[in-house]
Amino acid sequence: MEWARAAVIGASGGIGGALADRLEAQGTKVFRLARSFAGEAHIDLTDEATIAEGAERLKAKGPLDLVLVATGYLHQDGEGPEKDWRHLDADELARNFAINATGPALVAKHFLPLLSEKTRPGFAAFSARVGSISDNRLGGWYSYRASKAALNQLIRTFSVELARKRPEAFCVTLHPGTVDTALSEPFQRNVPEGKLFTPDYSAERLLEVLASLGPKQSGRCFAWDGKEIAP
Repeated sequence: MEWARAAVIGASGGIGGALADRLEAQGTKVFRLARSFAGEAHIDLTDEATIAEGAERLKAKGPLDLVLVATGYLHQDGEGPEKDWRHLDADELARNFAINATGPALVAKHFLPLLSEKTRPGFAAFSARVGSISDNRLGGWYSYRASKAALNQLIRTFSVELARKRPEAFCVTLHPGTVDTALSEPFQRNVPEGKLFTPDYSAERLLEVLASLGPKQSGRCFAWDGKEIAP
């Protein structure tokens, strides 16, 4: 499936940039939004006013066929995710939820109404396999796990309302795999051979997954290989 018009939030990041590039290469008109560069519009997931302003700017340009929230937060510089409950910190919990759950939810609030009514449009936000509650066997990473689980629940809830308002649309969360970016760099030594992806490879696979989805898959979480991740 090809999309005529797409918005990529987090387009200054490794995977977000690769997604935008690949979409443009297949002929999609891409609107790049990010916090760290101007792009089409400055957008900060911790500032709803910027999200609303970005949506308003794109609304004037016409409906969207695809909205991608290619953002995420794992840890501060020099501090890894929690390995022990003694490491829990209120500020770090709040920051994980602000960027990984609340921010994408606010993007959905302002951007879902922009989805086209004439195509099979989609909305997708980056989650992670560790956000699966049923798959949690290792423990640790409290803030990140919980915030991604919250995002999965939010998207599931959005999908119920979306089915009433845009029956042909879908919204999902995506696990891009372990990608060679700044977010994963401190943990790459533990990645099995062949499982550390380039941003471009991850973007290619994610777009293939998205092209295969429709309303029946809405509200679910899918990995880069197309397999569903259990909640």
